[in-house]
Amino acid sequence: MNRRISLVLGPVVLAGSLLLPAMVRADQPNMHNALSQLQAAKASLQAAANGKSSHRVNAIGLIDQAIAEVQLGINAAR
Repeated sequence: MNRRISLVLGPVVLAGSLLLPAMVRADQPNMHNALSQLQAAKASLQAAANGKSSHRVNAIGLIDQAIAEVQLGINAAR
């Protein structure tokens, strides 16, 4: 009985362990959504008028850092 269960479940578990990580890695809607929103925020700041002291430029730099971190997170899950 146990041997039968092992023979049936073994391939199922193996297939799941191979397919599930690929599905989880490929599907990262929150990370991609965050990346899109950061890119939109950067575009808005770039379009904003100068004269905000250095705050606008600093904010753009921080967004660039955040974009890089999100991209690293997406790549790490691949």
